[in-house]
Amino acid sequence: MADAFDSPGALLRALRGYIFGERRRTEVRDVAGLSAFLETRASHVAQTSLYGYLRTRSGTLWPELFADDAFMVSVNAAKWRMWLACLSDLSVYAGGLLRGRAGEDEAGAARAAIDGALALALERAGLPAEAGAGFAEAGAAVRARLAAADLAAVADDHSAFSESPAALVEHAPVVEGLKALDREIVENSVAFRWQEVRRELRRALDAGAVARSAAAEGAAQGADGAARATHPR
Repeated sequence: MADAFDSPGALLRALRGYIFGERRRTEVRDVAGLSAFLETRASHVAQTSLYGYLRTRSGTLWPELFADDAFMVSVNAAKWRMWLACLSDLSVYAGGLLRGRAGEDEAGAARAAIDGALALALERAGLPAEAGAGFAEAGAAVRARLAAADLAAVADDHSAFSESPAALVEHAPVVEGLKALDREIVENSVAFRWQEVRRELRRALDAGAVARSAAAEGAAQGADGAARATHPR
């Protein structure tokens, strides 16, 4: 996951960098590049959504809250759970876009590519101590959702992004009564953040190249396995 925003100033600097300095044109041409896209964009949406909501709800108390250790424990746990929900939604959407563009001949490679990209992102995240209890199980649920998804049926619209809006309401450290009042606005704000990510992936994704990279990786692993079986150490 991208570096955590552990202070209001760090969040604002990161947002300014993203808006004014870091939105260079991205190209997604292999499994590693697809995984990096999933990881970083899920992190961006997760953290800006969470911190934006907390800042709005806390008002002028926002800097003080970030100095409260107990509050930051809750924030960090919410950040990781929100990241998983964002990763889940984006993986399903990206898998559908990849499958639709790759075509029938590369359907298997497209499936292998998105599965591999998600696995890499989750592997890099590991089991962070600050994520709190249940992170491993939630990560397994992300894998299971993608595995069960019919990628050919995934629409190129907002429909895949069903978990991240609800996750923000569920995990944000805000009083339950206030979250109930905020639910519609908060969920809509998360859905809005995904629009630019979808546009960016449509521009960046070279589905044929990604599928070919997955096929090449699979062939290399198969050859390595055959070599090990023929010449055991």
